Amino acid sequence: MKKHLGAHAFAFPTPVYIIGSYGKDGKPNAMNVAWGGICSSEPPCVAISVRKSRRTYDNIMEKKEFSVNIPSRAHMKEADYFGIASGHKTDKFAASGLHAAKCPNVDAPCIEEFPLCLECRVIHTAEIGQHVQFVGEIVNVMVEEACLDDAGLPDIEKLAPMLYDPAHSVYNATGEFLGKAFSVGKGFMKK
Repeated sequence: MKKHLGAHAFAFPTPVYIIGSYGKDGKPNAMNVAWGGICSSEPPCVAISVRKSRRTYDNIMEKKEFSVNIPSRAHMKEADYFGIASGHKTDKFAASGLHAAKCPNVDAPCIEEFPLCLECRVIHTAEIGQHVQFVGEIVNVMVEEACLDDAGLPDIEKLAPMLYDPAHSVYNATGEFLGKAFSVGKGFMKK
């Protein structure tokens, strides 16, 4: 029997996305957002939700571009810091020791130490409760070569991404391989 918990923002797993953006002054900023995910495959798009009080909101509204950086487990402390420090009050890159680099296709920074970066252009904005959701078309994906498989695609085990547990406010790691998508369920299909 399932227990009713009421309305909560509980969806599992929740990715850890670090959003890179530039302000009017050209200063790079990074923010940890837990509310996000792929929302379209053609065109490839990602949706993120940001509160209006955040510097990232101001930056994205100004530039209409941002990056989604996916940290590995090795940078859990820095990723968490990007979510608890205010970009209005501090230079998060200077404090964390991480490095921002200009994305080649959008006016946003990528984080050099993180293994994967999505370059995004805003194509839709919607106000939802306390947040503004930005849908960004992914114009390019950058991946550290050491995190690619033999076919030249991102390897989740090599990326070692973090996951966020919104029910307990903790980070988790990805787990073991279970089976091939679009394949393991074929036994249920009618012939």
